[in-house]
Amino acid sequence: MALLSVKTIEQRVKNIAGQPEYSDDFLFDLLLAYGRSKGNITRLRKGSINVAEDPSREYAQKDLVYYRRLDATPAASPAERESRFLHALEQLRTHERVVRFKTRFVIVTDHEWLAALDTKTNENRVFPLREVDKHYAFFLPWAGMEKAQFIAERPADTKAAERMGELFDALVSTNAVSLATDADRHGLNIFFTRLLFCYFAEDTDLFPAGSFTHAIASRSREDGSDTAEVITEIFEALDIPDKSDLPEHLQLFPYVNGRLFSADAAYQVPQFDRKSRDLLILMGRLIWQDINPDIFGSMFQAVVQTGSRSELGQHYTSVPNILKTIEPLFLDELREAFDDAYSSVPRLEKLLDRIGKIKVFDPACGSGNFLVIAYKELRRLEHAILDRLAHLSPKHQTLFSDSMVKIDHFYGIEIDDFAAEVAVLSLWIAKHQMNREYKEKFGVDLPMIPLRSMGQIRCANACRIDWNDVCPHTPEEEVYLIGNPPYVGAKKRSPEQTEDLQFAYGEKDFSKNIDYISAWFFKGGQYIAGSSAQLAFVTTNSITQGEHVGLLFPDLFALGLEIGYAYTSFKWSNSAKHNAGVTVSVINLRESSNKKKLLYTGGISKKVSAINGYLSEAPSITISRRTAPLTTFLPLMKFGMMAYDGGNLLLNSQERSDLLEIYPEASQFLKKHVGSREFINGIDRYCLWIEEQDLSEAETIPPIEKRINTTREYRESRDTRDALKLAQTPYRFREQHKPTNSIIVPKVSSERRTYVPIGFIGPDTVISDLAFAVYDAEPWLFALLTSKMHMAWLRAVGGKMKTDFRYSNTIVYNNFPVPHLTGPMKEKLTQAALRILDVREYFCEKTLAELYDPEEMPELLCEAHAENDALVDSIYRRSGFESDEDRLAALFTLYQKMSDEQDSTPARSRKKKAK
Repeated sequence: MALLSVKTIEQRVKNIAGQPEYSDDFLFDLLLAYGRSKGNITRLRKGSINVAEDPSREYAQKDLVYYRRLDATPAASPAERESRFLHALEQLRTHERVVRFKTRFVIVTDHEWLAALDTKTNENRVFPLREVDKHYAFFLPWAGMEKAQFIAERPADTKAAERMGELFDALVSTNAVSLATDADRHGLNIFFTRLLFCYFAEDTDLFPAGSFTHAIASRSREDGSDTAEVITEIFEALDIPDKSDLPEHLQLFPYVNGRLFSADAAYQVPQFDRKSRDLLILMGRLIWQDINPDIFGSMFQAVVQTGSRSELGQHYTSVPNILKTIEPLFLDELREAFDDAYSSVPRLEKLLDRIGKIKVFDPACGSGNFLVIAYKELRRLEHAILDRLAHLSPKHQTLFSDSMVKIDHFYGIEIDDFAAEVAVLSLWIAKHQMNREYKEKFGVDLPMIPLRSMGQIRCANACRIDWNDVCPHTPEEEVYLIGNPPYVGAKKRSPEQTEDLQFAYGEKDFSKNIDYISAWFFKGGQYIAGSSAQLAFVTTNSITQGEHVGLLFPDLFALGLEIGYAYTSFKWSNSAKHNAGVTVSVINLRESSNKKKLLYTGGISKKVSAINGYLSEAPSITISRRTAPLTTFLPLMKFGMMAYDGGNLLLNSQERSDLLEIYPEASQFLKKHVGSREFINGIDRYCLWIEEQDLSEAETIPPIEKRINTTREYRESRDTRDALKLAQTPYRFREQHKPTNSIIVPKVSSERRTYVPIGFIGPDTVISDLAFAVYDAEPWLFALLTSKMHMAWLRAVGGKMKTDFRYSNTIVYNNFPVPHLTGPMKEKLTQAALRILDVREYFCEKTLAELYDPEEMPELLCEAHAENDALVDSIYRRSGFESDEDRLAALFTLYQKMSDEQDSTPARSRKKKAK
């Protein structure tokens, strides 16, 4: 496949658009526009399928496309045509070739209009063929480029949640409800959960069409005064199996069961007024059958959180992100098993039995998004298997009266009672929707009510209960833990969350610096240890960086677990109007084995031999603080110099100008003073720098004398032994190193930058304690530190401050492994370093922040860095590296080798070697 730019693809598709008429060749022209090879197109042409009973033509190619031509319908209105096309897409979604071949795009066309479905993201498009160029981005995966992966907000979901919010507010006002009390809040939660079910039921044939809304509109007064009584009667009727003694208008409502309308619930239907009754009826006119349970649950939660209304769906995990969790965990393997068993009745029967026994468990389930998607995908696979069995075997043409995939095999723990109820409801809605797909495919109606499957959702604190009590399992059972546990950094934990960690870890010690999400990994690791169960969590990527790796993963690996697959850091996306700006990873844990291991980076998977806690292809090692460099020929890196002066030895630009205007002789006692912020952003700051032999002369300048005296007073006021000692030399910094040619390394730098703006500065500049410094440095070291090799190491082991890179001399620099450098190689590195510094000087009017902005970085600077990167890469591997992941694999391998060698070398010998 040719690798093309987006601009090239856009232009190629424009060349296809606007034609007066189209044929089936349109498909091949479109694929060619995205860089698919001519050989690929030829194979697709030869793979065409003539359907005997239908003159339409089909084309199918594994992983790529399923194409079907429809009969032309010139008399149809645009709305009728769109409806027909969308129906065709839904029918083909579970077509045996689409499921078996894992087809990415399903396309139907009548040569005038086209409809397309992306089966990975569940997005669809319907448009005139002549306007295909307006939709070129939709098909970018054909060119190996993923679109921004999120499903569009469904208007039904958003509108319903907004209307629910309006009704909620109206009822709170009418009933003077205080949400501060658990009883009031719980009562409204129950009411809204029941209300949602009734709206959905009357729109999807569970109840007679429109029966719930019609009963309210026709049987309650317009002022709303008796609306609560009417609703109460209906809710009670829904919990009665025998309707014979009920009035005729209540006999319309079937027995639901499933605890949803249980009379034991200690609550009352709230009172209504005219406004809230009108809202109730207005909501009944929405299209509730289009509600998407894997997103609506999260939106529905926002109804009772008034401050979150403007961000409905913000915390919803998008379908593509959920699939990153469950596809490599079990779906991909099940689909492969279906492919392998495609022509064997016994093997298909065995696979069907297998998926009917699978348990799925989300110990932080929220409103059930992960469970709903997992349930739907297993049901769709079941439908494909049943379809194939019916084709192969006469005995399988009589279908089951219920699905093998039971919702009571889907388990969850959720601390919020409302979310837990919504999770159960979401599973019921998902089941009914899948039953409808079953009926469309096989013509068989699976009864939904009375509800028999309950769903195993426990309202509890997951950190404080035994997960085996929620989802018991034997070592042989196929159990999958999935989910998106809460993200709370160590410094933001509440006292209750710290107690949660103590419950989770039990008698085992844990670091005060560990993230809250670690409780789920540790309990999950214990749950799956020694069994066939596996877990895969979406997690904040902070647990795979810096010292946190050493705080969490050794405990997990000690349980006999390994990382089976992982998605390295990616931006969280969802369907909210303002996407949650979180960087996450996906991590799978399982029993150690010889099974294949996969590392996903940038949408590309790579088979690897091992995955460590940094999500790199390397052994399971962790990087700890080191007091001296592992690479013994590297000089020490220290903190810059702390003034400890109360600000009295430091000057801004104006203060320096004012001083020199009156006392120009003071210039000999001033030097530039830079920390990370000043260095990167070109901010001018200065400091007093006075040698002991010059003190008397400096004190003849009154402003300087005053600053020295004020520093003395500041240090004396600290009243510690160190401070009092420093008060004897108030003209000096706390730490004082004679300024020389030095390397400055910012402590913090933006994650957007390809390179941290490391600097090489002269003796006229003092490095503050807000940066790191290598004194008496040589340029070859600058070349090493500003390379992609070192940047990859920093990203992996250095950790983050918010989303910015956080450098550490003891973790990043002191552990950085460097092969032996010959004299000629140091000279080459020196020349590469000077080249970068020369280019920077050429653009001296720009700050380093501007120079290293990835969108503004000058081409000359990019070229200088590229030359340096290639040189540094060659030190580690002659052939260089294709990616940072390859660099990290080499670095971790070298680190382990050097660590092992150092551990086996006596301390005295190491000191001698260092000298």
